Amino acid sequence: MQKGTDMNWIKDSKHLDKVQEQHGDFLVLVFYAGFSSVAKQALKEIEKFCREYQDVAVYLVDVEKVKGIHKQFGVKNVPTVIAIEKGKVTRLTEGVESARFYARLFAGAKGFRPRKRDKRQPLHVVVYSGPGCPACGSAKTYLRKRGISFREVNIANDKKAAERLVQRSGQMAVPQIDINGQLIVGFDQAKLDRLL
Repeated sequence: MQKGTDMNWIKDSKHLDKVQEQHGDFLVLVFYAGFSSVAKQALKEIEKFCREYQDVAVYLVDVEKVKGIHKQFGVKNVPTVIAIEKGKVTRLTEGVESARFYARLFAGAKGFRPRKRDKRQPLHVVVYSGPGCPACGSAKTYLRKRGISFREVNIANDKKAAERLVQRSGQMAVPQIDINGQLIVGFDQAKLDRLL
């Protein structure tokens, strides 16, 4: 595992062989490089996919640290995501895609039999707001209309919460809405609907 993520990382070609043996029916490989901002964005979406589909075997290959593996799969760019069924590449996509896209991409594969996480898990919603923020009011009104209970943190009154928020998102903007650990910056109704 590498810093900043709890994803499974391929250590070398022997490790990959063992992983392919273990997950012969269906395996997802993600080719990644830390120098690529696009790969970092894709990694966030892959992490979301993995949270939704915890039974799917997903492994990452850091092409800077594990040399040569990308060639055996014909991978020329990072990020590239491939699905391997019974030892053969059956699906391939390059660039950044959404977690939902990856689910659709793999859905037709014979070995893709995931158990999606239980949608009934309780929602833990925190709205970080500030004084005189119209978007904060809109976000809270929208949540109330949908019957979503939330805790509000006014960052003007809680400097430590403001500091933690900036560390998490890299932004001082409000509102920021935390839904079960996922942070939405601004009042983005489409993102809210997806997470709720």
